[in-house]
Amino acid sequence: MASTLTLKSGTSWTDAWQRCLAVAPEAFRDDRVLNLWNAAWQADGRALSATSPVDGTPIAGPPRLDAATARQAVRACLDQHRAWRHVPLDERRARVAATLDALTQHRELLALLLVWEIGKPWRLAQADVDRAIDGVRWYVDGIEPMLEDRTPLDGPVSNIASWNYPMSVLVHAVLVQALAGNAVIAKTPTDGGVACLTLACALAAREGIPVTLVSGSGGELSEALVRAPEIGCVSFVGGRDTGAAVATAVADLGKRHVLEQEGLNTWGIWNYTDWDALTAVVPKLFDYGKQRCTAYPRFVVQRSLFDEFLAAYLPAVRTLRIGHPLAVEQPDDPYPQLDFGPVINAAKAKELHDQVAEAIDRGAVPLHRGKLTDARFLPGQDTAAYVQPVTLLNPPPSSPLHHAEPFGPVDTIVLVDTEAELLAAMNASNGALVATLSTDDPATYERLAPQIRAFKVGHGKPRSRGDRDELFGGFGASWRGAFVGGELLVRAATQGPAGERLPGNFPDYHLMP
Repeated sequence: MASTLTLKSGTSWTDAWQRCLAVAPEAFRDDRVLNLWNAAWQADGRALSATSPVDGTPIAGPPRLDAATARQAVRACLDQHRAWRHVPLDERRARVAATLDALTQHRELLALLLVWEIGKPWRLAQADVDRAIDGVRWYVDGIEPMLEDRTPLDGPVSNIASWNYPMSVLVHAVLVQALAGNAVIAKTPTDGGVACLTLACALAAREGIPVTLVSGSGGELSEALVRAPEIGCVSFVGGRDTGAAVATAVADLGKRHVLEQEGLNTWGIWNYTDWDALTAVVPKLFDYGKQRCTAYPRFVVQRSLFDEFLAAYLPAVRTLRIGHPLAVEQPDDPYPQLDFGPVINAAKAKELHDQVAEAIDRGAVPLHRGKLTDARFLPGQDTAAYVQPVTLLNPPPSSPLHHAEPFGPVDTIVLVDTEAELLAAMNASNGALVATLSTDDPATYERLAPQIRAFKVGHGKPRSRGDRDELFGGFGASWRGAFVGGELLVRAATQGPAGERLPGNFPDYHLMP
């Protein structure tokens, strides 16, 4: 089959780049993207080379600033903030709404950039763009009561986010923060998404949104983007190691913060019989190769049900469709329907392969391993960033797969015999964002679910970050600072009455909504 595939017409990286140059010539050059600060596009920073995880195609890399320039950008953003916070709400709302119209107009180009930069299949790339647009429009339509008796922060909001959801997490947050009266700073993720974010920010800047977009290493820019006294709030989405350093800095400074960090989200199986429902949901859990903060990489299964679990799980995981997100039979065919393409880069693929091999060497039992020969690829393409699904039974305690989120298509299964073991295994990472318990008895669910340390716990169904009015946060080490979602996202980016205690997970208190 591979020899018959070709790139879908009009979807090459060159095609996408030429469209960017035509749509936003102020933000793109022939060979690089620009940084946006002091209300102007700046040809500064050292532009790094980059390649697409899809097939190794050279693409635009981030133009990395040094610390001194980042400090200038933050100071300039404070000046923008002091002016923007006095702009009437009706005008802010009109400018954000105009930005959403522009994003809608260029929806397909934004999605195509996500395919090339971070390897999302077309369906999921479009969904990321649509969730950003639809989510912010919900705030535009209902912002007045959320801002009653509230004022913008004293300084701009600094946003540092991982690469996996540039639109529905990062751009969404930036536009809501601006709607609430704040100037905003966004750091482009190191691993991908710079062109998509550059185009989105160009469209926002044209409408007068006070947005700053900069690139650079976390170590080089953290002093400016996290610790600078001008910053009114730090919003971070990423891993625990980096998040812990940010958390220490903001706690020392007493700065408003929203720090979403990873956790090992688990799916428990206890006294359960609806195996058809499980079979139906398993492929959906592999969307985007489980490169999501709300992915479920761990099943905790009652030992006496293990045979029935496997009979439901294995046929489902064997149906997964993997390959080049733009490879089609004929140039004008529709985009391929895939569950996932590559992981974020070849280094991550190697890390996952090494972790799986090490876990097996130390006693984990391989239950399923897909083959790259079954995937859809262009003839001779680079496949270094692709990882087929893997399922391991009982990863050893010494393996990272035992206690941490792999952020890739690797499932692990742990068997338990008692409810106490079930809860201990589901709480292995000291807090998670989501969890699910599949059990036939509603009373059992009601009794056990509160003991699972996840912000959202589903009954036989997956939970997600949510949209619009759905709240979001985390327990334990998976979250620091204010919770978000719905009205809470606005409250996190504004000042309320004196002495207000925001719902969240803070050094001195934990308050649920």
